[in-house]
Amino acid sequence: MPKQKTHKASKKRFRVTASGKLKRSQAGKKHLNSHKTGKRKRHLRGGKVEDNAFAKTYVGLLLGHA
Repeated sequence: MPKQKTHKASKKRFRVTASGKLKRSQAGKKHLNSHKTGKRKRHLRGGKVEDNAFAKTYVGLLLGHA
């Protein structure tokens, strides 16, 4: 049987923590920032750790599971 491939688009956007949770960055900070307030941009700075059905799907894609 051939090996399962890692989903490359997910690999660029997410990381899997040691405990198997999904780590991602906040959306909305890449461009069009001049009209956003400093407070809004500060709150978008940190990352988020997900542990839900969405996260489980993407952890599987990153680890090469179906």
